[in-house]
Amino acid sequence: MTDDRPAWARRIAAERQARDWSQRDAVKALRAHAPTELPADDSMIRQWKRWESGQTPNDFYQPIIASVFGTVTHALFPAPSRRDGDKEILTASGMETLEIVSRLNRSDIDSATLDALRITTDRLCSEYPFMPSAQLLVEGRQWLRRVVDLHTKSLTLAQHREVLALSGWLALLVGCVEYDTGDRHAAESTRRAALSLATESAHAEVAGWAHEMRAWFALTTGDYRGVIAAAQAGAETAAHHGVAVQLAGQEAKAWARLGDRRQVEVALDKGRRLLEGMPYPENLDNHFVVDPAKFDFYAMDCYRLVGEDRLARTLAEDVLRAGTDFDGTERSPMRNAEARVTLGVTAAREGDLEQAVIYGERALRGERQSVPSLIMTSRELAAVMRQRYSHEPTAQDYLNHLHDLGKEKPGFLPS
Repeated sequence: MTDDRPAWARRIAAERQARDWSQRDAVKALRAHAPTELPADDSMIRQWKRWESGQTPNDFYQPIIASVFGTVTHALFPAPSRRDGDKEILTASGMETLEIVSRLNRSDIDSATLDALRITTDRLCSEYPFMPSAQLLVEGRQWLRRVVDLHTKSLTLAQHREVLALSGWLALLVGCVEYDTGDRHAAESTRRAALSLATESAHAEVAGWAHEMRAWFALTTGDYRGVIAAAQAGAETAAHHGVAVQLAGQEAKAWARLGDRRQVEVALDKGRRLLEGMPYPENLDNHFVVDPAKFDFYAMDCYRLVGEDRLARTLAEDVLRAGTDFDGTERSPMRNAEARVTLGVTAAREGDLEQAVIYGERALRGERQSVPSLIMTSRELAAVMRQRYSHEPTAQDYLNHLHDLGKEKPGFLPS
């Protein structure tokens, strides 16, 4: 039989069961997170049953339920997504690429041209999750050169700062794609350029993302203390921007790899509180926007590392659901790949080698990959297979595939 309940209803039931809670236990936790007194237990248990059957909680209860399960309101109860698409972007800017480029060749720049550049930059950042890396790298570098060339034009002070900020965003994007493809040294140079542009334009958000990139680079190369230092520096720089949430997530990942469960929870709770207090993003596709579903992705990684397999599996399934359209198209292929690795790790720990290999191989097949991040998480699956299935041919085939992927990207070869 099919379960036609809303995704959020299935999730709160799964989250409760992953914690071995009865519905009475869930109500007890709800009381602990509620800002005011709640109705009597029998009434709340009936209410909880209605929620798990699919009756939508009201605006008062939604954030409390999210807090009970260590997430944010819009990760459990998503707002309608606004997916712009090229046609809407073109309509908004009123210009095609050829016209924008021709305007950039003029001696002075008008506000309409800058608006078109902002929209183009947003479009490129929104194509990060799914555009092939080589194509995005070419386009990103082309637009970065065009915007940087504007510094030779006659600009007002406000236009100069705007051009610096746009250059910073494009440099961040190019650096991310360079790192995804294994060009670590180019990525670090581009990241430093973005930080310099942010400093010159006094743009705290771009600076925060430059620190986040440093944290990400450190995480994937095993420098976990470096992650924490970068995350804390970025949070100090951009405390009131969405990047502070991602910095908290990176810090939590580092603490998980250092084995400090208490600091994991502190960092996750810091990120959750920050995100809960921020407005819902207008463009969920932009790589430099922290959407609510991404918070569950951070938590999934942490719970897998600290051995909370049921929680990690529940979150991985929800990451896959949120990252896949109704027709099977993957909106977030890189997140989905790491969710599949998580499902592979939990299956391997439970003794299901066949399922673990299926998930592990599926994660490696994606066309759009962040190779360092994928190999980092795949190492964990490899470690479980070496420990438990070292003499199984199926496990050896997976390990050989992972080793071959590492050889294709020097510097990211798994140990």
